[in-house]
Amino acid sequence: QVQLQESGPGLVKPAQTLSLTCTVSGGSITTNNYYWNWIRQPPGKGLEWMGAIAYSGSTYYSPSLKSRTSISRDTSKNQFTLNLSSVTPEDTAVYYCARALYYGGSYPLGADFGVWGQGTHVTVSS
Repeated sequence: QVQLQESGPGLVKPAQTLSLTCTVSGGSITTNNYYWNWIRQPPGKGLEWMGAIAYSGSTYYSPSLKSRTSISRDTSKNQFTLNLSSVTPEDTAVYYCARALYYGGSYPLGADFGVWGQGTHVTVSS
């Protein structure tokens, strides 16, 4: 059974870079057709897909966040990491990592987000 766990600081200062890591257990991040995602939910708002790294290592980003977002992985540790630069208080949110099975089409459309981490709350404040 695949499990995902987010980790990282709960408080980040404005203009700094937010870094979160998702540790995956029970399955490999290099397994074919699985994509590893970061998704966030600001207070009082809906879920926002931020980006993903595929089993192949290819990356996909939301157009609205692409200029500030980087996703990487460490296959030896079975982890993937989110870096979000130049944060502002508007980046305050619960951040989730999730595994998706991709069926086709333009990502993230055609993906089934079946396994999620519990989420970690990040506050951007001085």
